Amino acid sequence: MWMNLLKKNRISVIINWVLLLFMAFIVGCSGIGPATIDRDRFDYVSAISESWKRQTLLNLLKTRYLDAPVFMDVASVINQYALESEVELGFSWNGGQTQSIGGSGMYTDRPTITYSPLMGEKFARSLLRPLPLPPILMLIQGEYPADQVLQICTQSINGIDNSRYRSVIGRNADPEFNELLNLFRRVYEADGIAMRSRKRDAGAHLAILFRPPADAAAEMDVRRLKRLINLDPHVNEFKVVHGKFALDDTEIAILSRSMLQIMTAFAADIETPPSDIAGIHMDKAWQSRGLEKKPSRPWIRVLNGASKPDAAFVAVRYRDHWFWIDDRDIHSKYMFNFLMILFSFTERGKSETDAPIITVPTN
Repeated sequence: MWMNLLKKNRISVIINWVLLLFMAFIVGCSGIGPATIDRDRFDYVSAISESWKRQTLLNLLKTRYLDAPVFMDVASVINQYALESEVELGFSWNGGQTQSIGGSGMYTDRPTITYSPLMGEKFARSLLRPLPLPPILMLIQGEYPADQVLQICTQSINGIDNSRYRSVIGRNADPEFNELLNLFRRVYEADGIAMRSRKRDAGAHLAILFRPPADAAAEMDVRRLKRLINLDPHVNEFKVVHGKFALDDTEIAILSRSMLQIMTAFAADIETPPSDIAGIHMDKAWQSRGLEKKPSRPWIRVLNGASKPDAAFVAVRYRDHWFWIDDRDIHSKYMFNFLMILFSFTERGKSETDAPIITVPTN
């Protein structure tokens, strides 16, 4: 009798422990989703950011070698998790005196990543269409150097031309263009220029305002800047329009560059490997058209070599060579990030309503 009670107590303890383990397993399953958010979110952000940098550098190299740039967006990232469990219990008494306890579990992670190639007429037009003026002025107000923003994003200001890189007729900037950039930067840094946008029925009205100069040097810079771009010296608010030439002396006409022009300007100073005959011939062809390399430091210094670098901000393999930006090159990293910001101002090949519809099972 005591033996039977002991066996029953032992069986009861085993059953209770199995039930507790099973309940703990089920409770753990219910919390698997939230626990993965912190890990997955940062892992995917890092991976997508790294791939975006490599894609940008690769397309700069393609532009340098007159290859067609190709862009691929990550449209969506969906992770599916499944945690399946099975518990088996078996007991037999009186006759066989047997007992069995079994369990199994399976964990699966099924990421669904959708890639969207940017192509078609809309995307082609976005590469060729000049950048809108409001984002350019916004970048200046966002504390990016005014002369740098205008040099990269504009082709001409009131008829004064910037350089034309890799065009059919290559030409350097007008002598007055660099003076214009220096004057604009000095006046803006002296808090002598303000920008305003007003909404009207016909759209946004952009204006540049000249504030009263703080000292004699600032007043001289303002007078010289107005005279250089043919502005009325007695007017302090000027309408900003898109175009090469202003209609009168109360307008500032800015002809902005397209993203393809900006990419070409960035790519123009990428050095090709000494063993790359195609790159050498291409440089000679461009120089024969009258375009010289900028004597100052290039916007982005891209290094090259036969092997993959140990420490690089971004690196890609192209035409049997490695190209990279040194992680210690702060200037190149800053300008590379600036270029990626400019890409966000371009339209995509497909609108959000054209995005693919993905059905994901929830069970």
